[in-house]
Amino acid sequence: MLFNILGLMLRSDRVKQEGVILIVDDDEDILVAGKLLLKRHFSSVQICNQPESIPRLLSEQKFDAILLDMNFGPGESSGAQGYLWLEKILEIDPQAVVIMITAHGGVDVAVDAMKLGATDFIAKPWQNEKVVATLSSAVQLGRTRTEAKDLRNTNKVLAEVSGAKSGQTLLGNSAAMKVVFSLIERTAPTDANVLILGENGTGKELIAREIHAQSLRSNKVFMSVDLGALSETLFESELFGHKKGAFTGAKEDRVGRLQAANGGTLFLDEIGNVPLHLQAKLLTVLEQRMVTPIGANLAVPIDVRVITATNVSKQDLSLETKFRQDLLFRLNTVEIELPPLRKRSEDIEVIAAHYINLYARKYDKADKTLAASALVALEHYPWPGNVRALRHAIERAIILSQGPELEVLDFQLDAQPNQAGDIVAPPTSTSANTAISESDDLNLDRLEKAAIKQALQKHRYNISHAAKELGLTRAALYRRMEKHGF
Repeated sequence: MLFNILGLMLRSDRVKQEGVILIVDDDEDILVAGKLLLKRHFSSVQICNQPESIPRLLSEQKFDAILLDMNFGPGESSGAQGYLWLEKILEIDPQAVVIMITAHGGVDVAVDAMKLGATDFIAKPWQNEKVVATLSSAVQLGRTRTEAKDLRNTNKVLAEVSGAKSGQTLLGNSAAMKVVFSLIERTAPTDANVLILGENGTGKELIAREIHAQSLRSNKVFMSVDLGALSETLFESELFGHKKGAFTGAKEDRVGRLQAANGGTLFLDEIGNVPLHLQAKLLTVLEQRMVTPIGANLAVPIDVRVITATNVSKQDLSLETKFRQDLLFRLNTVEIELPPLRKRSEDIEVIAAHYINLYARKYDKADKTLAASALVALEHYPWPGNVRALRHAIERAIILSQGPELEVLDFQLDAQPNQAGDIVAPPTSTSANTAISESDDLNLDRLEKAAIKQALQKHRYNISHAAKELGLTRAALYRRMEKHGF
């Protein structure tokens, strides 16, 4: 057999394959012959004649495939030792690819070993071509298992990271929020699609993340897509993916968000801004649970839970000229409506306390408390930007305040229109908060703030529409809103 191997080696012109092989056998001829054969085909081959050394070897080296004899010692033929060491190997490395070596008469024993976790077996005396082919397949399987394990671990980390936003949490003891929490608790364990309604800044994405965290998909990825930021030309490519060369600029294959979220939760924010003709394409994908990347011929099955959100009112969503009703029925199996902050002012104290502590730690400030007059001012302020605006106001107050208490002036609250449209100043306002006549004021900073306020009010705080009118991107508008305390 050794001469046959040497002959094969002389005739072989194959390029070495990346792969680390371990051969475990008490027969020195098998070890030498196996190493001479396999080292011409794989990057590294190690041999071992004492199975007791296996744990040490596995701790020192990752093997792509292991050739393991079924019997050690003269007269052994039961395969019991092979079973024992197979079990130990898989205990140490559950992803290990183990190929059993057995005599022709021990094929049944090898088959039993496969039932216990072995990948394949080779009968002695072996055929060289079969050994090489079997090991090549085994190495590929080992690499695939390792990649799959790494991917699972990566996805687990991504799921943990994407499952929560630092410092942001759902807070509130009001009756309205108790209803929301109850809906989340009852809906999360199901796979029902959820539509979240609410103004900008109320925490719609936090609701979606909480549903995911309490769902059976919590260990899978949570993927958020801001549809309001996607142009029509990018919509299909981003959601469905594309193949290389599908259109100008498609230089490589791209996995769409629907495929990337497979097994997990896909959150589609600002669904109300999607044009009707693109709504039809999204509906088809959700109905068929299949997605066809641009330029591909075959559809790919997907398994995602879809959660959507919009700041469009229910009345507007009910208009067929604005939103497809068949898509709406598909999306709102369960509907959760988040009340604006001005309608649950009793929650402001607990929200404020949370963010005061958060930002005091973040900016290494001494503990701060909220003055009674400041709490009254916060509770009476209309908060057009809702919780997001309150959070930004508290962050700014923490940075700028100089005393142990946060006072009204630390929040720099401006006069805002109430629900009747009248301009109302916050309680305990001073001349520092007096409105400035826009016709006489040429301060660019204040003019910018007034323009942003006007655009937001005109478009009912729809960020995409306001940003478009102002000639800004959504991200740029958010930065300016934060700068001016919206």
